[in-house]
Amino acid sequence: MRPMRRRNFGMLTVGTAAGLMTTQAQANAQTATPGGGGTVIRDVVMAVHGGAGSIPRGSLTPDREKGFRDGLEQALRAGFELLRQGRSGLDAVEAAVNVLEDNENFNAGKGAVFNTDAEHELDASIMNGKDLKSGAVAGVHNTKNPITLARMVMERSPHVLMAGKGADIFALRNGVAYTTQDYFFTQRRWDALIAAKGTQAATTADIGGTGTVGAVVVTGARDVAAATSTGGLTNKLVGRVGDSPYVGAGTYANNRTVAISCTGTGEVFIRGLAAYDISALMEYARLAVQDAAARVITEKIPALGATGGAIALDPRGNLATPHSTDGLINGYITRRGEVVTRLYNDETPPR
Repeated sequence: MRPMRRRNFGMLTVGTAAGLMTTQAQANAQTATPGGGGTVIRDVVMAVHGGAGSIPRGSLTPDREKGFRDGLEQALRAGFELLRQGRSGLDAVEAAVNVLEDNENFNAGKGAVFNTDAEHELDASIMNGKDLKSGAVAGVHNTKNPITLARMVMERSPHVLMAGKGADIFALRNGVAYTTQDYFFTQRRWDALIAAKGTQAATTADIGGTGTVGAVVVTGARDVAAATSTGGLTNKLVGRVGDSPYVGAGTYANNRTVAISCTGTGEVFIRGLAAYDISALMEYARLAVQDAAARVITEKIPALGATGGAIALDPRGNLATPHSTDGLINGYITRRGEVVTRLYNDETPPR
């Protein structure tokens, strides 16, 4: 097995509310510890994901692999740098997701999949764990970065969720440039749509075709935040909305428990209130993040007939990345600035 890709970008100074790391804590930062069917990675500041699903080793060209890893690293570095500047967790997750939305390797923003009418309909949500404020958009057609629009809905309107034409108009009224549908086009996603129309399933070459991107963060003051953005499913019905813009299903953040971003079969994540359920198990049943996340993602969701994954980060920097698929495209950065990216199914710690 090849080692996971690691890079170091310098230590993040931890605020007094969180306390300074001890030597032993630094030594344990990368330890994956079993726990009730889940694993935990310690001393994480921020994590991102690029969708649930297996990528067998050798299935990607070197250039394609580099594109995925560089995208995950760039997203982590963008958020990490803002944290080093003392910016908020919301700023960090928005910046990280912006990077992934702008990267055509991922199914969000540029490179999003097509619906059955060969259009792009984009969904996103963002949540602040400190006050439970949140914003979301669904079915956006003409906004380059839906996660930024979701934050605008949270901060510049009395609403939580806006959809379709109204959301795009709200974007224009708040100074967001109009983006034509051509911007989102990629040949790979077009080929996947044609394949799906012929076989009712995307080809294996369309890796990440049903994926989603997301980010979770914990600041030095132990404030958490989460953000999720997606293009949805290849060949989805016009108007279909998955779990990504639903607070409590695809995204959740609460300073008392955890920040979560989910990916998978959205309809079932909505039915199971997956993200909130993880938080509730932590708050009311006092489960550790790895145990709560594993119970929902690897037990409850499959029992409802679906698969998926999540990144779940608690206020102490403990990260769980459970998945009921063979893998989860993800990466994380520690307080020391060490970055790890994971693409292949043999790079994920054992569940």
